[in-house]
Amino acid sequence: MERKKILLVEDEENERILYKEELEREGFIVICCENGSHAIKLIEKDDFDLLVLDIKMPQMDGIETLGKILTKKRNIPIIIYTAYPQYKEQFLTWAADEYIIKSADLTNLKEKVKSVLNKK
Repeated sequence: MERKKILLVEDEENERILYKEELEREGFIVICCENGSHAIKLIEKDDFDLLVLDIKMPQMDGIETLGKILTKKRNIPIIIYTAYPQYKEQFLTWAADEYIIKSADLTNLKEKVKSVLNKK
């Protein structure tokens, strides 16, 4: 079976490293970047099976990034993974396949990643 490729967009380096390691242990290929601008450039150059996107980031927040990505690659599944539950009510976040609140326990993230990729 072909390994699925995930683009992880997270500005906090320690979290980015942790999430990458955990998702790679699950058998995924994980490419990381630290902001929305970089994510858009990567998505224009390469194909990803899933995007895991933080909201609070410098330069371009996750909601703006989500909007720009959807205009370029409408079919890429997106999981918003954030510490901020209040953004779930913003209209544009409804376009994401999942909206998950960050937790020290990454079980929910890993389960949602598998679930979204199985639907694809």
